[in-house]
Amino acid sequence: MTNSGMAIQRVAYIGTPEIAAVPLSELVEAGYEVPLVITGKDKRRGRGSSTSPSPVKREAERLGLNISTDIDDLKSIDVDLAIVVAFGKLIPKDVLDHVLIINLHFSLLPRWRGAAPLERAILAGDTKTGVCIMAVEETLDTGGIYSSIEIPIGSHETLKDLQIKCITEGTALLLQSLKEGLGDPVQQTGEPSYAHKLTNAELEIDWGLSSEEILRSIRIGRAWTTVSGSRLRIHEAKIGTSDNLRIGEREGSLVGAGEGAIELLEVQPEGRKQMPVKDWINGLPVDAGGYLGHE
Repeated sequence: MTNSGMAIQRVAYIGTPEIAAVPLSELVEAGYEVPLVITGKDKRRGRGSSTSPSPVKREAERLGLNISTDIDDLKSIDVDLAIVVAFGKLIPKDVLDHVLIINLHFSLLPRWRGAAPLERAILAGDTKTGVCIMAVEETLDTGGIYSSIEIPIGSHETLKDLQIKCITEGTALLLQSLKEGLGDPVQQTGEPSYAHKLTNAELEIDWGLSSEEILRSIRIGRAWTTVSGSRLRIHEAKIGTSDNLRIGEREGSLVGAGEGAIELLEVQPEGRKQMPVKDWINGLPVDAGGYLGHE
């Protein structure tokens, strides 16, 4: 199903997390009619029993739009196309047969097909990524490309900063493509790679890696290690200088790596709030271990 030459005015929107809320509001601001928003179900957060809506649901409510959590509801409305941004689920064939669906995907396909393309790009040390507007198919991120844009990745850029850059430039690309017409998609070429969601185990810092590799995991924002048996999240760090620290050995804010050292800046001890590393160090008991990770 294509829309070559078709004027686009009515669009359905499909998305769930914070990164997907921006394109929705920009579509409405640009004058597109959005008769339906599909998003994830309300989820329980924290230890309480109450649930909270997805960021896209909150934005749709603010805009006064109709909301559903059932993808099959797309079959009961008349729209020119549907737009997916970070929905996290495959779209069934019977829905794809009913309406053209395009996806705003945060990589230069076919590299990093899947749910965590920006995280995987940072971990791999990629120096560039991008945004593709692609046709949604039954299989994962295999559809043809309508348009794309390349985006550099800074060597110290965090995941949050990269997300903001990609969603800003990606939304502009989406609006431009809708205004000018999508045209016909071009099939992907090259060897694909896959961006599976990161597991908690993958985010545990291996101090035997080089300081550059360790810093990549910290830039994602959820890296952790252990100290004296308790978990310590590392929120911010930079490459440090030390010639004599062993792997995982800590001296003040410096920690030895397999190659080089890491200087800790912001940390979060287990059960406590994020704090500057000097505050954490000052609060350590005298007999606290001098190593991070498995001693």
